Amino acid sequence: MLSQRTITLVKQSLPLLADAGVEVTEHFYQRMFAHNPELLDVFNLSNQRSGKQQFALFNALAAYATYIDQPEVLSSAIARINHKHTSLGIAPHHYPIVGEHLLATLREKFPEQFNADIEQAWAEAYAFLADLFITQEEGIYRQAEQLHGGWRGTRRFYISKIVKESELVKSFYLVPCDEQAVMPYQAGQYLAVCCSIPTEDNRQIRQYSLSHASNNRSYRISVKRDNLVSGYLHSLPEGAELDIMPVAGDFLLKQTDIPKVLISAGVGITPMMAMLHTLAERSFSAQLHFLHACRSPSQLSFSDELAQAASSLPTLTTRTWIEEGATGATSEKSSSGRMVLAPLSPALPLENGEFYLCGPTPFMANIKQQLLTLGVDESRILYEVFGPHESL
Repeated sequence: MLSQRTITLVKQSLPLLADAGVEVTEHFYQRMFAHNPELLDVFNLSNQRSGKQQFALFNALAAYATYIDQPEVLSSAIARINHKHTSLGIAPHHYPIVGEHLLATLREKFPEQFNADIEQAWAEAYAFLADLFITQEEGIYRQAEQLHGGWRGTRRFYISKIVKESELVKSFYLVPCDEQAVMPYQAGQYLAVCCSIPTEDNRQIRQYSLSHASNNRSYRISVKRDNLVSGYLHSLPEGAELDIMPVAGDFLLKQTDIPKVLISAGVGITPMMAMLHTLAERSFSAQLHFLHACRSPSQLSFSDELAQAASSLPTLTTRTWIEEGATGATSEKSSSGRMVLAPLSPALPLENGEFYLCGPTPFMANIKQQLLTLGVDESRILYEVFGPHESL
C-alpha cells in the first residue's frame, strides 16, 4: 500500500498537471518514441496524430492523482485499460519504459516544482499502479490461454469469406489457419488485428468489435473503410492471412432476462449485431428494442440480418433513423433525421431496462443525455467508445 506521505505529495502535484494539460502527455509520447521507437509497433499512430491518445492519457493521469487514495473509484477504468493492453500485447517489460519516460517528462516540464520528494512519490505511485496492471493483465492472458480454443500472443487466421454489408462496411469471416477451435467470447467484445502494411514502416494494430454470436469455430468482424488500416483490410481478398490477438473487452451484454435496448449509430452497429444474435440464440423473451441511426440509405448495414432476427425474436422492435437522403414518410420502423427518443418513450423500458450504446462519441453523449432526461438511471446506460476511452 502507498504511504500517506506519497498520497499527499501526488495530490499536491495535481495542479501542475491541470495547468499544463495535454502538453505533458504530448511531451511524454514524443520522448518515449524517440528513445524507444520499437513501441511504434504497439501504439495506434492514428490516435497519436489526432491527439486522442494524449488526451486520454492526460485524463487517466489526472484521475489517478485525484483518486490515488480511493482506487475503487477507478476499478472500471482500470479494467477497461487492462483489456485494451492485452489486445495490444502489452507485457511486463513495457512498464519500466513507460515509468522512466513519465518521470523524465515530469522533471523536464516542471524543473522547479518537481523536487526529489515529489519525484519519489510519483515513482512509488507509478510502481504501485504498474504492479496492479501487470497482475490483472496476466490474469486476462491466462484466462484467454486456458479457454478451449484459446491462445496467448498472435495466432494466424485466414479470411474465409468477405461480405459487403453496405457502401462502407465489409464483414470478414476469420478462420484459424490451424483449423482448430477458437475461444468463445461474450457479445460486445472485440478482436485486435495486427497488420503489416507494405507502405508503412511500423506494424499497425486495431481493435474491431465481433459482429456475430460466438460459435467456437470462427470470428466475424465488420469494418468500416475510413482510414489506413481499414482501407488495407478492405483491399484484401478472401484467403489472405492476418495475425489476431485473443478476444478482449469489458463492454458485455449482461446475462439477465430484463428488457434491453440496443442503440447504435454508423459502424457502432457491429457489437449490437453480436448482442442481437446472442439474444436470438437464447430465445430472449423480454422486451427488446434495436434502434439504429446512419447517415444515408447506402450506409445502412445488416438489413437482411435484422429482418431475420425479428422472425426469431417475437418481442423485438426495430427502428432506423436516416440522417440524409431518406425517402418516404416516417413509419413505425424508420424515420428521417437524427435519433430522438422522446416520441418512443411510452414504449421504452425506462424504469428497469438496460440501455447499450455504441457509435460516435457525440452521438452517444447526446443519447445518454436524452435517456437521463427521460428518467433512465445512469447505472443502466452502458457504452463502448471506439478508440481511446472518453467519458460521455
